[in-house]
Amino acid sequence: MQPTTPARPMPSRRRFLGAAAATSLALAADLSLGARPAHAADPAYVMGYFTESPQGLGTDYGLHLAVSTDGLNWMPLNQNNPVVTPTEGAGGLRDPFIMRKRDGTFVVLATDLKGTDWGYNSQYIHVWDSTDLRTFTGYRRPGLHAMATHSWAPEAFWDAGRGQYALLYSAVNSSGHNVLMVNYTTDFRTVSAPQVFFDPGYDVIDGDMAVGVNGVNYLYFKSSRAGGLVGARSTSLNPGSFVPFSTPVAHGGTEAPTLVKSLTTPTWYLWGDTYTPNGVFYAWQTTDLAAGTWTPVDQRLYTHPVNAKHCTIAPLTATEYGNLVARWGTPAWNRLKSYNQPARYVRHADYTARIDTYPFDPYTDSQWKLVPGLADPSGVSFQSVSHPTRYLRHYDHQLRLDVDDGSSAFAQDATFHRVPGLADPSWASFRSHNYPTRYIRHYDYVLRVDPVTTTTDRADATFSVGY
Repeated sequence: MQPTTPARPMPSRRRFLGAAAATSLALAADLSLGARPAHAADPAYVMGYFTESPQGLGTDYGLHLAVSTDGLNWMPLNQNNPVVTPTEGAGGLRDPFIMRKRDGTFVVLATDLKGTDWGYNSQYIHVWDSTDLRTFTGYRRPGLHAMATHSWAPEAFWDAGRGQYALLYSAVNSSGHNVLMVNYTTDFRTVSAPQVFFDPGYDVIDGDMAVGVNGVNYLYFKSSRAGGLVGARSTSLNPGSFVPFSTPVAHGGTEAPTLVKSLTTPTWYLWGDTYTPNGVFYAWQTTDLAAGTWTPVDQRLYTHPVNAKHCTIAPLTATEYGNLVARWGTPAWNRLKSYNQPARYVRHADYTARIDTYPFDPYTDSQWKLVPGLADPSGVSFQSVSHPTRYLRHYDHQLRLDVDDGSSAFAQDATFHRVPGLADPSWASFRSHNYPTRYIRHYDYVLRVDPVTTTTDRADATFSVGY
């Protein structure tokens, strides 16, 4: 329960320029990229990722899945456990990529790397086939090149002019720095000889591609020169044809750009994954990819899966969404995010309830089971996932995590009534059961039950209940 912080930041391959790089070209929802075209009938999205946490308590190098109906707020599947894990090569994966092929089935690609050994060389990638993302078959590791380097963050798109899929990845070639390489394939088993797809003359990693947007193809990547996420564009898909053009965006050390087109609005989102601190996703938005400028999305509007790293996002049909939830299940826990401090989540530390900045370990200190109220089943009590005999209760108006002693006083102190958010009715606030004029709110980052009278009070007392 004692909060911990890493002795040093999680090492980033981005600091090994010229020695290691990643190419993450997550397909946008405009699926002229080789998938079935996305349209308004596709009301949902799937995200693939791996996980890392500051002290490694939530680290897992298998394929994880989450789903969303708005592309912004994500529900992890399988209790945020992996749905498939490599059995060959390094025995783990990073940088997964999910693409719907032209026949309507999915292919999953991933980097052959477990952990953070950026000096690990692999000319191979992990590949699975899947009809529905509920089962994964045909596991294999095709080789892409013969260089003494890596094959990071493989992705693919349909090149209609060639009648083949382009398979892109990052490698250090004879230039001595990371470039984006490409092989062509029809089956993700046999591939053509490698060639350079994009090399602006300096280290570039983590690309992300949108094909055929008003006749233009866009490639976003992590630029070592700009220190952020940058876009390039071309009217061709030919190797060597892309030219950088956009204004860089970043939030600290940011990598792994992922372009996603809203299924219901003209908005494009650009997701980025940070490594300082490690594992925080930020999002930017635009309605005009050609402009090359982005506006940060308010963190209130999105919540990514806990401990998620280097995501890939693809659209789903309503049936596919339902089938995935039925197969993998919904989380048995929730996380609560502060309304006016949206980088902070409710957690316990030394048995005190507070809001702390994500990420942290133990991450399970921020996971809660919202159970029927101990004093009134129409209310709610917050049972700790990491300490399941303990519940949030108020004592001298401060919230703390205590063992249920079975008394009526404890049951009442640990029961709250959920109401529409006092600052935003689409969020939630929690009124004390036995002090009905008081609400859970944060003050100096510690949770209390207090009367709520001011605008600041109402914001302090408003939370999202998500994952």
